[in-house]
Formats: sequence, C-alpha cells, structure tokens
Amino acid sequence: MAEFTSSEPKIVDKKPVVMNLESGTYYWCSCGLSENQPFCNGAHKGTNFRPVVFEVSEPKKMALCLCKYTAGAPSCDGSHLKLTDNVTAKSD
Repeated sequence: MAEFTSSEPKIVDKKPVVMNLESGTYYWCSCGLSENQPFCNGAHKGTNFRPVVFEVSEPKKMALCLCKYTAGAPSCDGSHLKLTDNVTAKSD
C-alpha cells in the first residue's frame, strides 16, 4: 500500500451506506482507507486518523457516512451533498 500522508480523508462514496446493525461495539473508518468499509480494518496506521468507536444497544438501521466529512460520525449528516465536484470518490 502506498503511504498516505494527506490530512483529508479518502472519500469512499458520495452517499451513505444503510445497514441493519446488531447490538454491539463497532469501529467506523474515518480515513477512508479500510477495505472493510464503513468499518475500520487498521489501514489508518501511520496516519493521524483514528476509528470512531460507537455502540449499538439494540438492533437498528443506520445510515453510515462514506464521504468521511460528516460532523455526526459515524452517521451521515448530509455533508456529501455539499462536496464540490472537484472532490471525488477514490477509485479502485
């Protein structure tokens, strides 16, 4: 993997992923580098990014941010709607 030195996260997508989550502890990827989106797989190591730990107390449906610019991490707050056209999702 190439070294990631940006202070900006990688945009995975410009829309959230809606998931049914069981109760438990989750680690949301804040850097956009994880191959296990929207969850952390440790790909942030060596960067200033850290996963966002969140608890789900009972099964529920959540819209999890994939643009990585939400103010309400890990939940989507619509920030992807404000991204400019020159900010694009990473391509694999």
